[in-house]
Amino acid sequence: MDRTPVARRRFLTLSAAGAGSLLVAPHMAFATVPTDRRFVFIIQRGAADGLNIVVPYADPGYARLRGALAIDPAAAIKLDGQFALHPALVRLGEMYRENQALFVHAVASPYRDRSHFDGQNMLETGGLQPYAVRDGWMNRLVGLMPHAGDQAIALAATVPPALRGPVSVESYMPSALPAPSDDLIERVGTLYAADSQLHPLWAAALDAKAAADRSATKSDPAGLGHLAAAFLTKPEGPRIAMLETSGWDTHTAQEGRLASQLKGLDLLLAALKEGMGAAWASTTVLIATEFGRTAAANGTGGTDHGTGAVAMLVGGAVRGGRIVAEWPGLAPSQLYESRDLRPTLELDSLIAGTAAASLGLDPEQVSRTLFRDRVVRPLTGLVA
Repeated sequence: MDRTPVARRRFLTLSAAGAGSLLVAPHMAFATVPTDRRFVFIIQRGAADGLNIVVPYADPGYARLRGALAIDPAAAIKLDGQFALHPALVRLGEMYRENQALFVHAVASPYRDRSHFDGQNMLETGGLQPYAVRDGWMNRLVGLMPHAGDQAIALAATVPPALRGPVSVESYMPSALPAPSDDLIERVGTLYAADSQLHPLWAAALDAKAAADRSATKSDPAGLGHLAAAFLTKPEGPRIAMLETSGWDTHTAQEGRLASQLKGLDLLLAALKEGMGAAWASTTVLIATEFGRTAAANGTGGTDHGTGAVAMLVGGAVRGGRIVAEWPGLAPSQLYESRDLRPTLELDSLIAGTAAASLGLDPEQVSRTLFRDRVVRPLTGLVA
């Protein structure tokens, strides 16, 4: 076996995962930075339907375009005189009433061509063209923090594009091997005890496993939220996290599928809040998707790829209890390309402003670093 430092580190990473079944949630990534603030990005892969998540019930075009797919305002969670929240988001509605959640509507990245892969790439890299930028905006964000070094950790089958880049991110791979006995773990620990390179890595892997065990995690949404909180609240643990959710592509049978997706997201956020405890007060969670869906329902009880969407900010640090929108309207002449919710706010501006405020960084510097090929004005005043 190759015993170079890199190969040995990779071997230990794989061994640690197998030894403790460490990766119980294969869609999480963390970065350790020196701050008491927490910033979490949740991506909704598949193009989530913003119009049925935050429902513009007061716009007469909504019911006309959606028909049987329209959310009944009487069943939805009223936010204000124009918008309501999908009824599956009960806990998120409570956070909104507690001023710990806000919604940014009619928002989009610069991407306009409705391909999932291209749209997600632009969302995660911050580029103006798909695959034009190799590193992710979250990796560049970590690089802005002092002494970031090699302190990024990924708990994911592969590091998400948003976290790829020059700041090193090591990943724990899932293992199909059965959990070992305590005796085996003790023997491996003894073997590595005198090794200056492997002992710290082994200790870190066991520490991560202990955090996962304490959170009683499972692969369900609540388990994912509790696991993320377990790591984010460790005294020397990560302060930046990314969680991946999928299944938001609702071309058919959207009513039941979207409700199930939103119930899972609601459980995840509630578990994250519960697990964070006092640290929730310094936590900001940004939730976004690559693009929205068509304003009108299609013929199979769903919606197709669109443009404008909704983004969400949740957390104790959020100045919530409000809707941020320059509402374009849903009349035929107001739609983008006669089919989609017209975007009036830039998702990149939201990312820049939120990331900066969440971590106490200069918003202009963050904007220049995260979006290097253009001028992006950070959207400010959303996070304390």
